[in-house]
Amino acid sequence: MKPSVDIQSANTSVDFLPLLGTDYIEFYVGNAKQAAYYYMNAFGFQALAYAGPETGVREKASYALRQNKITFVLTTPLRPENDMADHIYRHGDGVKVIALRVNDAHSAFEETTKRGGKPYLEPVTLEDEWGKVSLSGIHTYGDTVHVFVERNEYSGPFLPGYKPWSNPHFKPEATGLLYVDHCVGNVGWNRMNVWVKFYEEVMGFRNILTFDDKDISTEYSALMSKVMSNGNGFVKFPINEPAEGKKKSQVEEYLEFYNGEGCQHIAMATNDIVKTVSALRSRGVEFLRVPSTYYDDLLNRVGPIDEDIEPLRELGILVDRDDEGYLLQLFTKPVQDRPTLFFEIIQRKGAKSFGKGNFKALFEAIEREQALRGNL
Repeated sequence: MKPSVDIQSANTSVDFLPLLGTDYIEFYVGNAKQAAYYYMNAFGFQALAYAGPETGVREKASYALRQNKITFVLTTPLRPENDMADHIYRHGDGVKVIALRVNDAHSAFEETTKRGGKPYLEPVTLEDEWGKVSLSGIHTYGDTVHVFVERNEYSGPFLPGYKPWSNPHFKPEATGLLYVDHCVGNVGWNRMNVWVKFYEEVMGFRNILTFDDKDISTEYSALMSKVMSNGNGFVKFPINEPAEGKKKSQVEEYLEFYNGEGCQHIAMATNDIVKTVSALRSRGVEFLRVPSTYYDDLLNRVGPIDEDIEPLRELGILVDRDDEGYLLQLFTKPVQDRPTLFFEIIQRKGAKSFGKGNFKALFEAIEREQALRGNL
C-alpha cells in the first residue's frame, strides 16, 4: 500500500480540540534525581523546576527539565504501594503523561469525555504567586494519559507546586534539540484500529499516513502503523501494532518487556542533525547502526541533498525523501535496561513523512540488537 500524506483534510472540519503543541512529557522512573542527571548530561536539557518534600509535596519528587520547546518531567514515588510505584514495577521507567497545550482545559475535557474519552483528571485550576494553570486529562492506550494544559495566565517556571530549580555548577550545553516532532505508541495485536478510532472520534484527529506489513517488514518480522494528526498538524501520534512474521517483532518485544501498551519512542527535532548527533554521541548516547553499504547508493535513492555523505555515514544517519522534500533521522538504543523506550532525532528538510525508505534497514538494525538480547 502506497502511503499518502494528507494533513490538509484534517483542516477541513471544525476542530473541537484545538491543540497548540506538546506541553510536556512526564516519565515515571525509579530514581528521578539520577534520571534528571542523565537527561541533562547526555541530552543537554537544563534544570527548570522541582517539586518534592522541600516544596510541600509529600508523595513524590519531580524534576522538570527543558531544552528549547521540549519539557521533560522525571517523577519518582517516595513510598511503595501507590499508582506511581505500581507503574514503575509493571513497566520499568516509561512515559506516563503526554501533555498537550490548549487554550481551554475545561472545554478539552468536556469535548473529549462526551465523545467517549475515559476521564483521568477532572478539570482543576492550580494557583501560586506566578498566576494560574488549569489542567484536565483523559486515558489513552495502556497506562498512558493525555493531560490538557491551559497556561495562558501563568508566568512561573513550570506549574504551580513547582519551585525554580537550578545548579549553578552544572549547566551542560544544549545539543540543538528543538521540539517534539511526534510520539509513537505501541499497542497490542489487532488494537491499532481501535486506537485510530479513539483518536478520530474522541480527539478529532485524522489518519494522515498508513503503513501495512508490506511496507514495514524484514525477513523475520513485521508491523503495521497508522499516523494520527490533529487539525493543525502540531501533534502527531503514530500507532504501531505487531504483524505476523517468522520471529518476534520489535513491537512484540516492547509489549513483553513493558508489560503492556505504551509510548515506544519520542522523536525530537533539530535543525542540524550532524551537530546534534555528534554532541549526543560524545556524551555517551548510543545509536542504532545500519551497514555502511546503506550509503553506497544513497543519492540514487533519495536524490540530491545538502549534506555531505561522509559525516552521515560516520554517524549512521538515515535519509529519506517524499513529495515535499527529504528528512534525516537516527534512532537511539533503548535508554533503560528493559528494551522499551528510545528516542529519534529528526531533521526535516521539507518532508512531512516518517522515513518509509529507511524502514527495512532500520528494523534489521533493531533485529540485530534483539538477537544480542536473545529476544528475536
